[in-house]
Amino acid sequence: MIRPMSKAFGVLLALALGVATLVAAPVLAQSSPPRIVIGQGVIEPMPIAIPTFIDEGGAGDYAREISRVVISDPERTGFFRNIGEEAHISRITSFDGGVAFEDWKAINAQVLVTGAVSVAGDRITVKFRAYDVFNGTTLEGAALQFAGTTQGWRRMAHKVADVIYSTITGEGGYFDSRVVFVSESGPKNQRLKRLAVMDYDGANVAYLTDSASIVLAPRFSPQGDRIIYTSYETGFPRITLLDVGSLNRQTLEEQPGTMTFAPRFSPDGGTIVFSLERGGNTDIYSLSLGGGGLTQLTNAPSIETAPSFSPDGSQIVFESDRTGTPQIYVMPASGGEGARISGGEGRYGTPVWSPRGDYIAFTKQNAGRFHIGVMRTDGSEERLLTASFLDEGPTWAPNGRVLMFTRETSGGGGQASLWSVDITGRNLKQIPTEGPASDPAWSPLLP
Repeated sequence: MIRPMSKAFGVLLALALGVATLVAAPVLAQSSPPRIVIGQGVIEPMPIAIPTFIDEGGAGDYAREISRVVISDPERTGFFRNIGEEAHISRITSFDGGVAFEDWKAINAQVLVTGAVSVAGDRITVKFRAYDVFNGTTLEGAALQFAGTTQGWRRMAHKVADVIYSTITGEGGYFDSRVVFVSESGPKNQRLKRLAVMDYDGANVAYLTDSASIVLAPRFSPQGDRIIYTSYETGFPRITLLDVGSLNRQTLEEQPGTMTFAPRFSPDGGTIVFSLERGGNTDIYSLSLGGGGLTQLTNAPSIETAPSFSPDGSQIVFESDRTGTPQIYVMPASGGEGARISGGEGRYGTPVWSPRGDYIAFTKQNAGRFHIGVMRTDGSEERLLTASFLDEGPTWAPNGRVLMFTRETSGGGGQASLWSVDITGRNLKQIPTEGPASDPAWSPLLP
């Protein structure tokens, strides 16, 4: 059944997402960049200098705020260290003026980023260049121009930072993305929950549902235009599909005597997989969103849940307690018994395939501690990235190199919060939210 939401919500969400089209145009490119290799154990952050972008007309506070985000994004990765303007010898006063590279070498900047912002009406243009200071050249691919509406200024800043990050690391960007999560309020025994979306760094929050019913486990579609989640609006857990643009929502598979939960999209967005409980038994099913019947993928007396597709859609990783404790299994997308891939001590759950296809992330409980970990898709090279009273529910950034998850503090008044960590385990950070938050799910890169 379809339930239209307030049009005002839709307008606010459009503004938060920065729906305006961003146009990229090349300015100049040459040379080879200095490199950071993600995956190495411990590295010294690369010194980078990003002077405040120049106001080329009407920019006002936008120039300063865009510069702030462009500085913050790379620094949050732990791979870059911004050299503050108080240490700068040279001043950038013209975007097209010359660069005194010796002055930037003197403060040990390896990369220099210059930029300019102009605003006309509700249109904003951001252009930038990144330089290899020691070679005195522009980094290849790191000289672009973005244009859009002023409401989308943060998106343009994230896009600039994505280019810088990708050029230097060789990895895909992830700053220009959104995260859907469950925003919580009220006492722990009467917690109110509603869906919200935000920028990956906690800014730009917009609410998608009210707190009239419990919501859990939201997931973005591969195109980022829909969200699927578990709702208790009917009193029982049901899978609900929400259109991000209109905020209309539809409850799926309302079969009497069943409960449906833990949904996730296929890589093409045309199918969902989820758990269905009937008569005390829980198995994994698939459903085509284009019409078509329900397909049962597992058939076991155990609890089969938390399915996640491989990026090519050929396999599904899932959680099962068929051996007595929850473990991780992989089966063909068409269904079957599956092969166990988790082999360590403890209990494993919430597996999710990396968008790159090289790792599976999971939650592990062992010896009274919870962990977020990763393993190869055959179960080898297991590596635990975190440890705490309660860490659970990892979700991958679009580039498959950073994870976000829920952490809850100990004690009766424990609060849930969102954290991120990279696949080396060396850059653990809390994501700022207005109140308790849980169940994050990363969007793809925005178009």
